[in-house]
Amino acid sequence: MTPARTARPRGVATIDSAIAALRAGGLRVSAARRLVIEALFAAEGPATVEELAAGFDGRVPRSDVASTYRNLETLEALGLVRHMHLGHGPGRYVPAAREARDYLACERCGELLAADADDLEPVRALVREAFGFEARFGHFPIVGLCPACAGS
Repeated sequence: MTPARTARPRGVATIDSAIAALRAGGLRVSAARRLVIEALFAAEGPATVEELAAGFDGRVPRSDVASTYRNLETLEALGLVRHMHLGHGPGRYVPAAREARDYLACERCGELLAADADDLEPVRALVREAFGFEARFGHFPIVGLCPACAGS
C-alpha cells in the first residue's frame, strides 16, 4: 500500500494560479504539465490517469499516459494535486484545492459521493473517542453500499 503524500496542499483554485505556483516552486511550465493541469481543472471530480490523458472527450488536448503519471507525481510533490483510491480500481487525482472534500464510494455500483470534511466530523469524533485515532477519508473513502444498492 502506498501512503498518501504529505506535501502541504496549496489552495490554488484556477489554472493560472496552479501555473504560478509551479513557477514559484522553481519548475518550468512545459506543454505536458500545462495539459495535465488543464485536464485536472476540466474534470468534474476525481479522475484517473487514463481519463486525464484522454482529454475528456476533446475538452483538452490528449497526452500520453506515462507523461501524465510523471507530471501528476511532480504536481503532487508540490502540493498542487492529491490522489486517492476510491474503492476498487485505479487511483484518481484532483486539484488539492478540492482537499476539503471527502468521499463515500459504493462498492457495488461505483457511485461516488463527495462530502464536505465537516460533515464527516461526527464519524471522526466516534473513531477518536473509541480508538484515539484521528481518521481521515481523503486518500481512501468510506466504502459501503449507496442507498439504492443497500435497498436491493
